[in-house]
Amino acid sequence: MTDAVPPPAPAVRRKRGARFTEIAAAAGVSMATVNRVLNEHGGVSADTTARVIAAARQLGVPRVLPDPRHGLTRFDVVLARSTTPYFRRLELALTRSAQMLDRRILVHRHTVEATHAAQVEDLLSRPRHRRDGLIVALHDTPPVRAMLRRQIELGVPVVTLMSGIGGMGDVPGLHYAGIDNLAAGRTAGHFIGRLAQRPGRVLRLTNTLDYRAHADRLRGCAEVLAERHPLIDPGAPVPCHDDADRCQLALRHALAAAQRDGVPLVGLYHSGAGSAGIAAELQRLAPAERPVWVGHELSDEHRTLLRLGLLDLVIDQDPDGQIASALHHLLHASGHVEQPAPAEPNEFRLFCAENIRGGPYLAG
Repeated sequence: MTDAVPPPAPAVRRKRGARFTEIAAAAGVSMATVNRVLNEHGGVSADTTARVIAAARQLGVPRVLPDPRHGLTRFDVVLARSTTPYFRRLELALTRSAQMLDRRILVHRHTVEATHAAQVEDLLSRPRHRRDGLIVALHDTPPVRAMLRRQIELGVPVVTLMSGIGGMGDVPGLHYAGIDNLAAGRTAGHFIGRLAQRPGRVLRLTNTLDYRAHADRLRGCAEVLAERHPLIDPGAPVPCHDDADRCQLALRHALAAAQRDGVPLVGLYHSGAGSAGIAAELQRLAPAERPVWVGHELSDEHRTLLRLGLLDLVIDQDPDGQIASALHHLLHASGHVEQPAPAEPNEFRLFCAENIRGGPYLAG
C-alpha cells in the first residue's frame, strides 16, 4: 500500500503594492502625472509633486520615493544674549546638532539683547533670507508673542526653547521644546520639604520673571510647599538677574532676618545662575546651619558645589535634548522627516553628589 501524497501547499500570494491608479486617485491627479513624478521625468509643479509623493508614502509604495525638495532649507535661531552656563551649553548643543544635518539644511544663529525691542523685532520680523523655520529663546512679552503669531500665520514653523511663550492659546501653532518648568519647580519644593523636615522659611531666588520658565518654577515650588509642607514659608521671590553679588546679598539678608525673627532659613531654591555668591555666603555657615539648596543646570560650577556638599540637588533641563526636539519639529514641518516630534515637554534630569560624572561638562 503506497503512502498518500499530500496535496500541494497553496501558493502564497504576495501583497501587492499600490498601483498608479490608486496613487492617482488619492492625489487627485492622472496616472501619467504619477508616472512622471515617481520616475522623476520632471514637468510637474512642486505642489503636485509633493501631493503625489505624500499619497504614495501613505499607501505604502515599496520603493524609494523621490525627494520633492530642491535648494536649501534655512532655519533661524534667535537666542537672548547671556553668559550663563545654560546658554553656553545651548550654543554648544546647537553646534553639535547642526554638524549632523544634511548640507542642504542651514542653521543661522543670531544673538540679541532680549530687552532691545528694535533688535528683537528686526530679527524676528525681517529675515535676511527665505525662512523655513524659526527657533527662539526670548523673554515672554506681548510684542514677542505678536511677532511669533505673525510668523506662524506666514507659514513658518516656530519653536521656543527653555521657556514657553504665551499661554491659553496666545500663540496658536507654537511648538515648545523644553521641560515642564512648573513640574521642575514642584520637584524642587518636594525635595526641599522632604530634606528640611522642619518648619522655617525658604528663600526663592530667580533671574527675572520676564522669562515664563522662572515664573513657573517659582510657582511650582511654592505650590508644593503649601500643599505638603504648610509649616515651611516659601517667601516672596527675589529677582537677582543671574548676578552672583545680588544672590549673595539676598541670602545674607535672609539669614539676618532668620536670626532676627527666630524663624530658621531651612531651604534655598535658585532658578537661575549666579551661584558663586550663594556658595560664598553658605561657606560662612557651619554645615548643620546650612539650608537645603536646590538649583538648576549641571554646570561645572554646580558639579563642584555638589561635591562640596553645599548644593544638594540640581535640576537639569538637558540643552542637547531641547535642540534635538526643536530641530526634529522643524525637519518634520519642512518635510525632511516623516515622524513628528513629541508634543509633550522634554524630560528633565536630577543630579546629586552621587551621580555626577568626572571631568568638565562644558567643552573648553
